[in-house]
Amino acid sequence: MILFFAVGLTVGWATATKAEDPATAPPQIKELLAQIDAAANRRDVEGVMQFYSQNFKHSDGLTHAQMEEALKQLWERYPQLTYRTELQSWDNQGDGIVAETVTTVTGTQPNNGTMVKLESMLRSRQRYENQKIVSSEILAERSQLTSGVNPPNLQVILPEQVRIGQSFNFDAIVQEPLGDNLLLGTALEEPISRDRYNQPSDFELDLLSAGGIFKVGRAPLTPQDRWISAVLIRGDGMTMITRRLNVVDR
Repeated sequence: MILFFAVGLTVGWATATKAEDPATAPPQIKELLAQIDAAANRRDVEGVMQFYSQNFKHSDGLTHAQMEEALKQLWERYPQLTYRTELQSWDNQGDGIVAETVTTVTGTQPNNGTMVKLESMLRSRQRYENQKIVSSEILAERSQLTSGVNPPNLQVILPEQVRIGQSFNFDAIVQEPLGDNLLLGTALEEPISRDRYNQPSDFELDLLSAGGIFKVGRAPLTPQDRWISAVLIRGDGMTMITRRLNVVDR
């Protein structure tokens, strides 16, 4: 899967309350986010992890040690990623501060003589105590890998959230005419768990009769989030997109 690019910056787990404007946020929160970005851009694993509590909790089940290992594996595969985090809102809660952020990650990777381009966005809510990140919840997540001289430009239709057992549509539509080009593709749905981080999925491609992928899925009967992906390949390029589908029980 490709939806773990911002794992080092997915920080937050809290009930939504009255949010304050980011311009009024305490300077130490802004500085902490800047320092995490700087360490991530240096690929400094220890520099990133020093800002995380040893008892850190992640909504996908990652522990402090597992997150550290995931970062190491990620940066071995993508050694030139660029991180940028923007504070969206914040709020005092008890003995900590809760903040919502958006992190974008971009980069390239050579692969079999061609360059693969990565673009990722992650929106998360974070809780800080004593200048440490103590817990994390991912609110929204999307990533895209492209390669070739003219990768398919896709319009993706997928809700961010569904209820348990609810059906949903997943469409990945090529925006330009195919002409005489053949289009291969497939769709993937996988439960999100700590065991799936940094483990690319195997898949088989089908010859598509239309200009995209059009699927109807059904959410599981338990509130476990899903990674929903589409892979589309033609002669002049490839695009792989992944979205997080939040599954809730209410």
